[in-house]
Amino acid sequence: MNSGDAAVEPLRVLVADDHPMFRDGLRALLASTPDAELVGEAISGEEAVSLAADLQPDVILMDVQMPGMDGIEATRRVVQDSPHVRVLVVTMFEDDATVFKAMRAGARGYLLKGANYKEMLRAIVAVGNGEAIFSPKLAVRLMDYFTGIRPAVRPQVFPELSDREREILDLIAQGHKNLEIAKRLYLSPKTVRNHVSNILSKLQVVDRTQAIIRAREAGLG
Repeated sequence: MNSGDAAVEPLRVLVADDHPMFRDGLRALLASTPDAELVGEAISGEEAVSLAADLQPDVILMDVQMPGMDGIEATRRVVQDSPHVRVLVVTMFEDDATVFKAMRAGARGYLLKGANYKEMLRAIVAVGNGEAIFSPKLAVRLMDYFTGIRPAVRPQVFPELSDREREILDLIAQGHKNLEIAKRLYLSPKTVRNHVSNILSKLQVVDRTQAIIRAREAGLG
């Protein structure tokens, strides 16, 4: 039998949510599609962890706020015990702190309960297939967040030095002597000595050792 004859098995889904009406809606959704099937329901974090271990579902739809153990801790334990099980957090909470806690716990997606059934099903299938997915609004905020924490361009160390002097200081901090620096940079030993003298003067240090200390503290060497 060739691969084209093989039927694609539906994703096995566990729902962990303490709201009966929401579970009813998910049950109806999963019953309406050949892409996924409901294999279990949990109403607490502890039950979600236990059922995940017993049933080994492909995807868990995990609420955050449940009696006893919350969904974040349940996600952490499920992922730790069964790394192949993918957790899609489905909750009303959209604050950044909760989103990042869920991500750190190992959730593969984060969807708000306001999502329509089409979005919900798409998210289940995507996470089940190994993708990471977030509500459009949350995705934009995540992008903004990570853009905002990109490290700023590092300020140039020792701006009072010329590029050549900074290059020589870096080599000094690596432990190179003047003659070695001269050979490396194709300069005369006298030129290197003059540069070193200028470096000591500009950094207001009395000797080469102090210059090395300053340089290494600034990340050179």
